[in-house]
Amino acid sequence: MSTEALHRLVVNGDVCGSGLLGRRAKLRMREAMYEVFEAGFTAAGIAEGACHIEDRGDGVLVALAPDVPSAQLVGPWLEGVYQKLRLVNEGRLEPLRMRVAMHAGSVAQDAKGLAGRAVDLACRLCDSATARDVMQLADRAPLLFVVSDALYHDVVAEGGACIEPEHYRRARVSEKETDVEAWFHVPRLPFPPLPAQTSHETPPSPAVPARGRPRATGVRAAQDPPPEQGGGAGHGGTVPPPASGPAGEGAAAGAAPAPASYGSKYRIQHVGGDQQNFRGNTINTNGGFVGINKAAAPAPARTPAPEPPADDAPHTGPAPEGGDR
Repeated sequence: MSTEALHRLVVNGDVCGSGLLGRRAKLRMREAMYEVFEAGFTAAGIAEGACHIEDRGDGVLVALAPDVPSAQLVGPWLEGVYQKLRLVNEGRLEPLRMRVAMHAGSVAQDAKGLAGRAVDLACRLCDSATARDVMQLADRAPLLFVVSDALYHDVVAEGGACIEPEHYRRARVSEKETDVEAWFHVPRLPFPPLPAQTSHETPPSPAVPARGRPRATGVRAAQDPPPEQGGGAGHGGTVPPPASGPAGEGAAAGAAPAPASYGSKYRIQHVGGDQQNFRGNTINTNGGFVGINKAAAPAPARTPAPEPPADDAPHTGPAPEGGDR
């Protein structure tokens, strides 16, 4: 037998919770496990001679022939495995649940079995703490499917028959010498329930600083100097909540004004509407108080109109020529 390494797809499957089973229950489990794998090969149209199978007690290690398309395994084979699991679990008090992982790479084979980094990675993805946590979170799911990052981008992301790349999610896997990213998929779930500490799909925090939030058209933040150290409603650049009453309410006489450094300023280029029309003004926010400082506008020059002379005013100038004296 040649021990030359060939590029092959490696599949590792493992039954969850098999260590809790008794001898008879474990034999039934192994029988069902092989039925599930064989149903997948039949659904994918893969001949018996196209794969090498090694028994792992409560699991199976498979290496496909180099000419078997990987898309047949991540598509029709996976669907066949899932459907057979559903049939096997009908009426069972303890449903059969499995973790399955895949990776493609150089694989050597000798008289004793398979060897290579591709084999190591497929086994560690399947048996990782991340995969076990996902199955614990998805406690009603019969199957978890894990693929390496390379296999996801090369095969899964391209789509195809029975392949749903939009339902995969990425997470970190750290096992022994392995520290990689992998993609997780639970058939019939839109998203696998990933452990929070490993997920790379964490949504952004809603507590976004004010200057990082989108702003209305026509409003830009004024660049204030860094505030002095200390606390306050506007400290750190976040926008304080708006006042509950009309502008100016709460600014009663004798109330101590909030420090100017705690306020946030916005210059309004133009805000118009039915009830307001502001141009070139500045809004100051300090705590819960919001006020508008009007921009000073020069008053237009006014020329007083001349007053007409009164009719009964005495005449002091010279008399016109030819007039009466």
